[in-house]
Amino acid sequence: MNAIELKNISKTFGEYTACRDVSLAIQSGEFVTLLGASGCGKTTTLNMLAGLEDPTTGDIMMHGKRVNDLSPVQRDVAMVFQNYALYPHMTVARNIGFTLKMRGMEAAGIRARVEAVAASLELSHMLDRLPSQLSGGQQQRVAIGRALVREPKVFLFDEPFSNLDASLRMKMRAEIKELHQRLGVTSIFVTHDQEEAMSISDRIAVMHKGRIEQLGTPEEIYSRPATRYVATFIGNPRIELTPGIVVEEGGRSYCEAGSTRIPFAAKVEAGREVEVGIRPEYVRLSDEQGTPAIVRLVQPVGPTTHVTLEWEVGTLFCSIPGFVRLAPGTRTRFEIDAAKTLVFDRALGTLFN
Repeated sequence: MNAIELKNISKTFGEYTACRDVSLAIQSGEFVTLLGASGCGKTTTLNMLAGLEDPTTGDIMMHGKRVNDLSPVQRDVAMVFQNYALYPHMTVARNIGFTLKMRGMEAAGIRARVEAVAASLELSHMLDRLPSQLSGGQQQRVAIGRALVREPKVFLFDEPFSNLDASLRMKMRAEIKELHQRLGVTSIFVTHDQEEAMSISDRIAVMHKGRIEQLGTPEEIYSRPATRYVATFIGNPRIELTPGIVVEEGGRSYCEAGSTRIPFAAKVEAGREVEVGIRPEYVRLSDEQGTPAIVRLVQPVGPTTHVTLEWEVGTLFCSIPGFVRLAPGTRTRFEIDAAKTLVFDRALGTLFN
């Protein structure tokens, strides 16, 4: 049975439509991320799941039951917010155990549950501290502990790491993933950070203008983006799309862009107007053969070097393992992996398989 199912959910605020006809089924124990830029509708969707917003149209199902009219408490979900939402005058222990106290649980039971959760999050030595005495990462762990202690059926995370620095975000990602692997609680995570989504999710729903553009595993989203938008949103450095016309020669297909022909493996009829996209890691520099280009920018980032190339019809990025010594203005050539080239219908923006 699906733990959560959204059936044609829409949400309007006056004349503004935040979500349009969103449908999504999430299996029990699955970790799904709603990914997209600001204003795409991902947080509104999460708020409707939590019961903080009512859908204008459509149904929300949880464990086979329609919950549109149920309060957040009745839905048995726990939400972790971006700003932690801790009570500043309460200790860590009281913050974690507050919802249990409000439910009327006896003190001994609360203490036992709080201590168990604190131990799992490495907070046992901080139970008597106030939030002001904690780092950002520690405060976020307390917020997670407050959600965890309730033993909910569903966890909802609303950009919980956006206020943390880069190294701490990576640490918290690992902690969330380990926590999910250990508990197996159905989880929905909202973020605008593609790397974050790719690293922790079973599946990703990429949202754009209030709709789900594509739902799939991280590998599917990256390797077979369903639309032009998904292709350009996922990946760093980003993919560059080159417009052209499909031509055939010697039993092979090419995108003709200017005087250059870019090979591809997808099945597309000759004469079709397309855009081809080449992931940076599938571009190889060559001194003797391939398409001529000029090096414009070289960016070493540790395990790889990002090189920006300028060629006949625009800009192209390539990622090369290790450190590469190239000076801006250097003339070079590049080759691409035709089997990895993505081809999109220029008018519709959809992927050809």
